[in-house]
Amino acid sequence: MRKNERFVITINRELGSGGRTVGRVLAEKLGVPYYDKVLPKALEEKFDLSHRQIEDLKGKNRSWWEEIKRVLVLGEGAANSSEYYDEDNNRYVTSEAVLKAEREILQNIASEESCVIAGRSAFFAMNDNPNHLSVLIQASMEHRVKRVMTKQGLTEKEAKKVIKMVDDTREEYMKNNAHTSRYDTRNYDLVIRMDGKTEEEAANVILTYIG
Repeated sequence: MRKNERFVITINRELGSGGRTVGRVLAEKLGVPYYDKVLPKALEEKFDLSHRQIEDLKGKNRSWWEEIKRVLVLGEGAANSSEYYDEDNNRYVTSEAVLKAEREILQNIASEESCVIAGRSAFFAMNDNPNHLSVLIQASMEHRVKRVMTKQGLTEKEAKKVIKMVDDTREEYMKNNAHTSRYDTRNYDLVIRMDGKTEEEAANVILTYIG
């Protein structure tokens, strides 16, 4: 990655790893914007849907036959639209539209300025960016559980349940939409294990890697 040109660093992280904070600290050290919550907010405004509704949409994956049937029934133009209506005149926003918008928002951000972006879809949305560094932040389950318990005020059992739900959802999303696993290290330039490290130390590891 070339720091003297417009660049984008994407941070994919496990819940409870501290990856979000690592991204923020890294952006501060580099003197560039850090984007985390901007994507869900932009999608909510674009489609007038709640964060939960958008997450549900993104988790869906139609089979190729279901997609063909939808085109045959609705017509190609309607099938490619961001929304359509069922027999009861209820509005539908397609999962494809949400994913397309998500990719466009991220690419537009990166085209305007150097930045650090946290989020599960960012690393593959930037695949074609010639000056992109992809980072995965991981930690042991023990580390993650303790952090989630502290951050969210949960019991150990509750924290483990939340972590499993988020892990499963994010992995399904990656497999359905990026056709890869978020744990496949070939998707990243750098993988950092947070056990025994502070967020600042992890940010410094990334800075050292960049050079």
